[in-house]
Amino acid sequence: MGFNKEPSYAHGAISRPGVLFVNLGTPDAPTTPAVRRYLRQFLSDPRVVEIPKAAWWFILNGIILPFRSSKSAEKYASIWSKEGSPLKVHTEKQALLLRGYLGERGHDVRVAYAMRYGSPSIADTIDRLKAEGCDRILVVPAYPQYSGTTTASINDAVSAHLAKVRNLPELRFVKHYHDQEAYIHALAKSVQAYWDMHGEPDKLVMSFHGVPKRTLQLGDPYHCECHKTARLLAAQLGLGTERYMVTFQSRFGKAEWLQPYTAPTLQQLAREGVKRVDVMCPGFTSDCLETLEEISMEARQDFLTAGGKEFHYIPCLNESPDWIRALADIAESHMGGWLSMMTPATRDQENKAAALSRDLAQRMGAVS
Repeated sequence: MGFNKEPSYAHGAISRPGVLFVNLGTPDAPTTPAVRRYLRQFLSDPRVVEIPKAAWWFILNGIILPFRSSKSAEKYASIWSKEGSPLKVHTEKQALLLRGYLGERGHDVRVAYAMRYGSPSIADTIDRLKAEGCDRILVVPAYPQYSGTTTASINDAVSAHLAKVRNLPELRFVKHYHDQEAYIHALAKSVQAYWDMHGEPDKLVMSFHGVPKRTLQLGDPYHCECHKTARLLAAQLGLGTERYMVTFQSRFGKAEWLQPYTAPTLQQLAREGVKRVDVMCPGFTSDCLETLEEISMEARQDFLTAGGKEFHYIPCLNESPDWIRALADIAESHMGGWLSMMTPATRDQENKAAALSRDLAQRMGAVS
């Protein structure tokens, strides 16, 4: 096996930590070919679809991609902005703001975002961070709740790329932050700010992305972490159990997924006489197809058609200052000693040591 070409090595170069912020991904354009490429990569991940590869290949390429790509492209087109894919736009801004917040706290940390599927890829972004002098990289998923279908897949992609790298960076991974105080606080502030402007609903529905039920039975903690997030958020908002509920959206295929399902639940609430529901998606840190189209458009129609009177969608955290502060807290807590190496006094010592190292290397014949 060959190894990728490394960035040029410079004797005495100062290293710095980097943060790799990873979201799920998005097509490059709201077109059928672009969506087909994206879905092929996404649905070929064995973490996402646990069906024997040979059987799944025929289902994916013979049924799903030919029929689903154009329908999905239409949905993406309905939420596409002038800046591009909402998920990519928000993720890019979050990464930029995170670097700024860490800088305000005195940390010289590079921050770059990547997509698990699509671009910019995890491999390209790791290489870019290394080229910028990052030999310590913290991988931060955009998923607060851990699942083998999401967070673990990011780790797979990082490991697969580094298997081809000669000079490995030091790595740390954030597994989850579903119960992290600052994250829950950011969610509560976003809900309360919305209610201050629009009043409160009869019922708050917290809709999380679904996964097959068998993943829970096989030991995936995702279901429990979603419910813990909901309990903590409800407590901060002062909601009793009768005022909120947890549902799961985006079911795919015929297998049973985590229940209750979002759309049927909203229809049932309307039939039971619930006049106003507010729906939020705490598992998504950026608005995307699943929130803007599936919830704010389709779920809204489901509720109103079934007899509901008012449907409100509470946006994701996106670029909320409380969320970026929470993200900075998460990054700081996981970088630990890396940041203590970046104080002005330590940096001055490093600069002097680097200069001595560079001079010594050059005297011994080094060219860089």
